[in-house]
Amino acid sequence: MARRWAGHKPAGVFRSGLERVVAHRLKDEIGEVPYETLRIQYEVPARSTWYRPDFILPNGILLEVKGLFEASDRVKHLLIKEQHPELDIRFVFGNAKNKLSKASKTTYAAWCEKYGFLYADKYIPRSWLHEPTHPDIEKIQQGEIKL
Repeated sequence: MARRWAGHKPAGVFRSGLERVVAHRLKDEIGEVPYETLRIQYEVPARSTWYRPDFILPNGILLEVKGLFEASDRVKHLLIKEQHPELDIRFVFGNAKNKLSKASKTTYAAWCEKYGFLYADKYIPRSWLHEPTHPDIEKIQQGEIKL
């Protein structure tokens, strides 16, 4: 598997064994050829998609239950929070002390705190079940929230 670097990778280090082989063949045939020296900016086109929360409490709180909190989930929830700030999405983690990745010091709990999400560890706090009803409960119960 190719090694991934946060930020810039060390000079002369290839992302795959095949790149290394091709570089050596090029060097033998025509001499040293620059590797990954050009940067080309491009935009990923927007796409519309849907999110289905795991549970909707009667008061309108949306619960997302996570054992593994992957980067794609974190990006998704930041986008949802940005586009739907009226929604109250909360997390229930199998272990809120888990790190985001092996290389990270940030826990699931710290990520939630940083981005303003409430979270619980394994069990839903009883207080969540008895909070006042969300003002947009009718939209939530209809089952479809659009931009």
